[in-house]
Amino acid sequence: MMCLTALSMSAQTLFETTKTAAQNGDKISQYNLGLYYAAGNMVEQDSTEAMYWWRRAADQGMIEAQYILGQCYYKGQGVPQNYAQAMTWFRKAADKDYAPAQYKLGNCYLNSSESEQDYEQAVYWYRKAAEQGNTAGQVCLGYCYDLGYGVEQDDEQAVYWYRKAAEQGESIGQNNLGSCYYKGEGLEQDDKQAVYWYRKAAEKGDAMAQTNLGKCYENGEGVKEDPKQAVYWYRKAAEQGDAEGQCCLAYCYDSGTGVDYDQEQAVFWYLKAAMQGHPRAQYNLGYLFYQSNSYATEYWMRKAANQGYESAVDWYEGNVPRATSR
Repeated sequence: MMCLTALSMSAQTLFETTKTAAQNGDKISQYNLGLYYAAGNMVEQDSTEAMYWWRRAADQGMIEAQYILGQCYYKGQGVPQNYAQAMTWFRKAADKDYAPAQYKLGNCYLNSSESEQDYEQAVYWYRKAAEQGNTAGQVCLGYCYDLGYGVEQDDEQAVYWYRKAAEQGESIGQNNLGSCYYKGEGLEQDDKQAVYWYRKAAEKGDAMAQTNLGKCYENGEGVKEDPKQAVYWYRKAAEQGDAEGQCCLAYCYDSGTGVDYDQEQAVFWYLKAAMQGHPRAQYNLGYLFYQSNSYATEYWMRKAANQGYESAVDWYEGNVPRATSR
């Protein structure tokens, strides 16, 4: 009990010391005091008070405070969401070579409204972050090369940056590198290497990688065919809300692949994916309703057809529908 009391007193003393130093203008203490208020640690949680102290520190040039202010404006935490203000604060930190801010500034340029979107600026800031070893920046720079956003499309450069991130343990980079191996884009096609990288990401909880690994098990690509393992990984992804994983799991129930046939479970997971706009799930859901002559057939078939899903378009042209796995 004495140790706990002493610890409590020590924590209270540290807080009071931090508060006094912050009031006296110490920027590190101002930043830390903002953290106290943001977390509700030793004080009542107060986002406005947190912003006040972070701004005090940021105005003195503290990079971490400038970055966290940018985050608050970007996410609308403690203040109304304001991308212009977010970019202002991210830039202040990014100009001082703070890699996380450079990455976030790249995001702002990539994801801004059409009038403010600037892919070349996004690439500029992603590269700044990536060259400092920031894994998120490396993934995003790879993504830009992958799709030709702000740079000439270059599969080999995409692989280069995905690998940089993957080798540092970044799960998105691992999944994307796995997909490059799977498709043979930017390097020699290799299903075993695809599985290797998918597994690394899947074991970290990356839902997209879990779905991709499930497909490899379902089809025997780079690994021995194992429908039960496919279901295992699809379920992992589906339970995280991944629409593709939900649709694949639904199809397993629909076809009795790796699990007992269960139409109720198939409908449950198709509906989860369809509500997220997944066209194949919408079509397969419409197909299940078609079998039971349900009025919902038209609704879901139209949803899928409006997204250009070929099987749904065929249905409107008078062809008999059938469930599709891919």
